[in-house]
Amino acid sequence: MAHGHNSKEKVVFVGDSRVKKNSMVNIPPDFTSFPGKSEAFIPYFLLKEWMVGVVVLVGFLVLTIAHPAPLGYPADPMNAAFIPMPDWYFLFMYQLLKYPYVSGDYVVLGVMGIPGLAFGALLLAPFLDTGKERRFYRRPIASSLMLLSLISCVYLTKVSWDHYQHQLEESGTKPEHIVREEKAREAYEKGQPAPSAVKRAKPVAIVAEDDPAYGLIKQNCMACHATDLNGGSGIPALRGIGDQFSLEELHDVVTNGNGNMPAFKDKLSTAEIDQIATWLSKQKKAAE
Repeated sequence: MAHGHNSKEKVVFVGDSRVKKNSMVNIPPDFTSFPGKSEAFIPYFLLKEWMVGVVVLVGFLVLTIAHPAPLGYPADPMNAAFIPMPDWYFLFMYQLLKYPYVSGDYVVLGVMGIPGLAFGALLLAPFLDTGKERRFYRRPIASSLMLLSLISCVYLTKVSWDHYQHQLEESGTKPEHIVREEKAREAYEKGQPAPSAVKRAKPVAIVAEDDPAYGLIKQNCMACHATDLNGGSGIPALRGIGDQFSLEELHDVVTNGNGNMPAFKDKLSTAEIDQIATWLSKQKKAAE
């Protein structure tokens, strides 16, 4: 090839140094070129995922309608026999928080750490598992984590429910929603309107709270008989106990103990025992 700046100079090409036009198209072929192997994300793949989500949501709603949260009676802080329970779909988390390594001093780990780890792993799953294989048996890590999570939820739910049933049997308690159903059934069979609620007895008031003996009660009795003196879990209430025992009987129980109640003869003086027994004998239900 000749060189120079003369525009009239003849240019001779040695060989073919011209750049061949690229016939390749920068736009990739349509997904229809690969039948059965690919599809457009919008709208096909997105519609498929949306339909799967709808089916799962409808199934979940059907379960919540078929097994709704039991309707008990209005909350009563004086009812020490009531055993609180969450809805069935939270039982696994309720049971998890009972274990010592996720409760007490580690409650933050149980409430935020473990659930955050689970949801974080679910959120990052598409970025951590980038394999093209979609058969579950060829994705051992993802499949194992899924099965482990499912088995854990089922196991914790069953353990929580079994423990709840054991608590009911041990305390001889019948759930309020079952009591409501039985009373409604009885009223229906008798042709009466269903009761809207159970009429609870008026709580017995504490008598002589300004008595110095009440301070001794707080120091020695509230640990077992509850701060409101209503007892619970097989421990009798001290409210109204004066209607059940005489002064002499109360003095003997405080001095020598009775059943699960410890004796206070070695812990308190005779004068203090007299004060406690006298105060307990005043705890009577007010005349109506």
